[in-house]
Amino acid sequence: MKAIVYTDYGSPDVLHLDEVAKPTPKDNEILVRVYASPVNYGDTAARNFKALTASTFNMPAFLLIPAKLSFGLRHPRVKILGNEFAGVVEGVGSVVTRFKAGDEVFGYRGPSFGAYAEYVCIREDGVVALKPVNLSYEEAATVPYGACTALGLLRRAPIQKGQKVLINGASGSIGSYALQLAKYDGAEVTGVCGTPRLDFVKSLGADHVIDYTREDFTHNGEIYDLIFDVLGRISFAHCKNSLSEHGRLMYASFKTKQLLQMLTTRGSKKVICAMTTATSGDLLQIKELVEAGKIKTVVDRCYPMEQAAEAHRYAESGQKKGPVIITLPH
Repeated sequence: MKAIVYTDYGSPDVLHLDEVAKPTPKDNEILVRVYASPVNYGDTAARNFKALTASTFNMPAFLLIPAKLSFGLRHPRVKILGNEFAGVVEGVGSVVTRFKAGDEVFGYRGPSFGAYAEYVCIREDGVVALKPVNLSYEEAATVPYGACTALGLLRRAPIQKGQKVLINGASGSIGSYALQLAKYDGAEVTGVCGTPRLDFVKSLGADHVIDYTREDFTHNGEIYDLIFDVLGRISFAHCKNSLSEHGRLMYASFKTKQLLQMLTTRGSKKVICAMTTATSGDLLQIKELVEAGKIKTVVDRCYPMEQAAEAHRYAESGQKKGPVIITLPH
């Protein structure tokens, strides 16, 4: 089968098409013919993981060395990127009962990656479900990681109807779904993003949009019950006056500094550093919300697998206005 392969860390140019062995599903796995896989942060970070430093690593610094050992110090251990996908089940293992050949599915493989290929295997009890009927393959492929992660994180800071929520990083995979889930819970939502993505964030239903290149939201006098910071760029000291009396600052990505803020912050205003793992149950819940019209995605561009390098280059250009998708023949 054809796959987008990389054997060295580096720029998008390390990605190239190659012929690799087609996987065979184990007894508890399904074989999926992949039709679409997005270019997300995990893919671009893994592609150039060797260049990551403690300052650019979106986790506490003490985890960087174990992460580098896991990914590979000099060369990548996993040769095929892509951790989200949508496609059609082509075969099932002998004990699989949830899926059958011909089912349209979408899912998330996490750090195993492998979705930049014509075929991929995943356990039937993994993060995989029938594709929402109202989404294309390209749209569905963008949903699992960001939506499930946002859902899991927002459970740690439940939103009450009428509360004011700010999403800092509202145009990314996690932020765009956190925005929509907060709206679904009845919040008044403000999205913060860069200039090229203002219209994208508005299209997702944000009540207010702030261009961070032109305005610092902490200076506008607004008070929020929850500030959801996707990339951990805001300190508690910087935004505490923008929090309500019992307001919470939640970090989706955090370093040691943010952990210390959580442990040392006193008073009614709280700092939350949380991690969550996507589950098949989360994905099924997200699927129901998508089919009910409560969650949507707006794809920016699609690239054929032969142009994977161009897809990565555009995704990292700072100009994308929504998800970037690699499409495979179907």
